Amino acid sequence: MLGVFTQLADWLAYSVMGLDPDTSLGLGIHFFIEDTSKILVLLIVLIYLISFLRAALSAEKVRDYLQGKNRGVGYGLGAMFGAITPFCSCSSIPLFMGFVSARIPIGITVAFLVTSPLINEVVVIMLGSILGIKFTVMYIVIGMALGIFAGLILDVFKAHRWLQPFLAKAYLQADKSQPGGGDASTQERLTYRQRHQFAVNETSAIVSRIWKWVIIGVGIGAFIHGFVPAQWFEQNLSEGQWWTVPLATVSAIPIYTNASGVVPVMASLIEKGMPLGTTLAFCMGAVAISLPEFMMLKQVMQYRLLALITGYLFVAISIVGWLFNAFY
Repeated sequence: MLGVFTQLADWLAYSVMGLDPDTSLGLGIHFFIEDTSKILVLLIVLIYLISFLRAALSAEKVRDYLQGKNRGVGYGLGAMFGAITPFCSCSSIPLFMGFVSARIPIGITVAFLVTSPLINEVVVIMLGSILGIKFTVMYIVIGMALGIFAGLILDVFKAHRWLQPFLAKAYLQADKSQPGGGDASTQERLTYRQRHQFAVNETSAIVSRIWKWVIIGVGIGAFIHGFVPAQWFEQNLSEGQWWTVPLATVSAIPIYTNASGVVPVMASLIEKGMPLGTTLAFCMGAVAISLPEFMMLKQVMQYRLLALITGYLFVAISIVGWLFNAFY
């Protein structure tokens, strides 16, 4: 089925536009047409289906289900909910405050907070369409593991002490027996028509927000694909030098735009010969350690807690990159 997009790119680039497939421009334009059309079509179809299925899932249900869970189970559940719920980093922060106010342990809450932007339907769809199912599954497992271990470490440090005072007070004073946000069981079930409308609105909102980043990311990937010689990557990065992994993680932070724009660049880097671990570190650094998210988190966390989370993510992503470079 995906071959349709290759045929479309062949026709537009080589027949309609008359480009030579052996030139850098021809290769770059073909890459851009194929990946842009494939990603946007898959995003529209799959985001609609995912949104339709999750229409009945509410933030209150997530919060009430997590409350009172065993810590060990809670870390896994927090990471799982972060992976399957539709919340980006910005919308996760109000939920973070609600979870803390409901006195859900800080470790479970952070497991959700770390995993939520790292794994979402857009990233999974794009990774699957560009890099295949095997790599996508590995990415999901790693992302959830990062969230689970983040929760464990923050509970060991009793990190609730480093919340902003107003939130720390709510955490300490909240009654465990009272859910933080209403009775989810009283919520009205949505009809199929309402789920359809929700899915249409969600698809429209997500695609309208990310389409430009898809085009930017694919454009950068097309430039790398067509104009950057593979020999450069082979000579400078193909050996997987240890310093390339932390450098890739750090370099991704200031150039963060959107996860949707990072994945096509990632595909081009792998194709050009950059080691898988170095490339993965770049992608995860851009998604997990974004400056906009941390500026918002400063409103609910003290610098000590922000530094702990940042340091953990930097070290953990670097270790993941080194392991992949060593074994793949």
